[in-house]
Amino acid sequence: MRKLLKRFIQSTEDENFMHLIENIEVIVSKVLSVFMVIVILVALGDLAAFLVKELFTTPYGKFNTTLFKIFGLFLNILIALEILENITAYLRKHVVQVELVIVTSLIAVARKIIILDLEKVSGIDIIGLGIAVFALSISYFVIRISNSRHTR
Repeated sequence: MRKLLKRFIQSTEDENFMHLIENIEVIVSKVLSVFMVIVILVALGDLAAFLVKELFTTPYGKFNTTLFKIFGLFLNILIALEILENITAYLRKHVVQVELVIVTSLIAVARKIIILDLEKVSGIDIIGLGIAVFALSISYFVIRISNSRHTR
C-alpha cells in the first residue's frame, strides 16, 4: 500500500505530471489526425459524387450556377487539409503554429466569400467579411515579419 501511495505522489510531481499531459496531447493529436483523414476522404468522395452527378445531369448552360458549389466543395477539402497540416505540425514540434492557423482562417473566409449568394446577404455581412479578411491579412503580415526576424 505504501509503494502504491508513493507512486501516486510521484506521478503528481510537476515533471512527471507534465510528461503525462504531453503524452495525452500526443495521443489526442494522433486521434484527431486519423479523424481528419477520414473527413478528407469522405469529403473527396462527396466531391466526386457531386461532380459526376452535376456533369451528367445538368442541362447545357446551367452548369455555371453549380460552379460555386463545386468551388465550395474544393475549398472545404483544402481547409480540411490545412487543419490536418496544423495537427501534424503540432505533432512534429509540439507548438501551435499561428501562421498556419491564420492561413487556414484566410482560406475559410475566402471560401465563404466565393460561395456567397449576394442576393441573400446584407451589406453588413459583406462588411464583416471584409473586416475579417483585413484583420487576418494584417495578422499574417505581422507573423511573417516576426518569423523572418527570428530566423535571421
